[in-house]
Amino acid sequence: MESIISIKNLSKTYASGLHALKDVNLEIRRGEILALLGPNGAGKTTLISIICGIVNPGSGSVLVDGHDIITDYRAARSLIGLVPQELGIATFESVLATMAFSRGLFGKPHDADFIESVLHDLSLWDKRDEKIMTLSGGMKRRVLIAKALAHEPDILFLDEPTAGVDVELRHDMWEMVRRLRERGVTIILTTHYIEEAEEMADRIGIINRGELSLVEEKTALMNKLGKKQLTLTLQQPLEAIPAELASRPLELSEQGDVLVYTFDCHEEHTGIPDLLRDLNEHGIDFKDLNSSQSSLEDIFVSLVREQP
Repeated sequence: MESIISIKNLSKTYASGLHALKDVNLEIRRGEILALLGPNGAGKTTLISIICGIVNPGSGSVLVDGHDIITDYRAARSLIGLVPQELGIATFESVLATMAFSRGLFGKPHDADFIESVLHDLSLWDKRDEKIMTLSGGMKRRVLIAKALAHEPDILFLDEPTAGVDVELRHDMWEMVRRLRERGVTIILTTHYIEEAEEMADRIGIINRGELSLVEEKTALMNKLGKKQLTLTLQQPLEAIPAELASRPLELSEQGDVLVYTFDCHEEHTGIPDLLRDLNEHGIDFKDLNSSQSSLEDIFVSLVREQP
């Protein structure tokens, strides 16, 4: 698939000595939703800020649809919309005026129909004449998105877009992102809400301590790294797992009434029939069992912990 952003050997060290990015290489595909996950200080915002021309790179190169972000800055920046974490907007302006001004900054002619359409999509049309200072935090975040979309960018960066907003608004934003992707907009999302990435992303990138440790198709990542667990609720509590079963990947709850068996669902032999037979031979009966697969959050935590 064609790349719309190409990042080669990108590094950044701040004056304080912080190595924010270390030799990052990444191809972002046209029309995809890419979620960047990482703990605080991992380098997510620095990466976005460099691509958007807010922070200068230390070394390496970034091309946005073939335009170098340094030597062809205007062309590169015109393709990008950015929704930052901070609510830095002119609070005394109206919603309508703010979006119209943002559109004009990029040299786009006034288009009342387009502006109305975006404000309707973001449930802001009824608020169009209100000053931003009177809006709730969630509505202000919607205004930031409207500003970012004002010049009809091909690429949209969402840096923690739903931080601090309620669940209903978060789901509204997910729907808006899906509609944008259907129109061909490429979306790069950073988030602390891992369910957000699990819900929307085509691919997942994990960044930690300035290094991009993994970029993978979401479904492939979960299939490759996700483990399944069989949870058995026992009829009678156990004091300990029998010695004959100690070699199996079993965990016993503190109360001794739940056994958890972890297995790889992609292996030809999961070991479940053998386990159930052995439990029966040892007189261990269960009254309920269910299976579950590890979530993206489990995978994320395990990958971050593995890094030195």
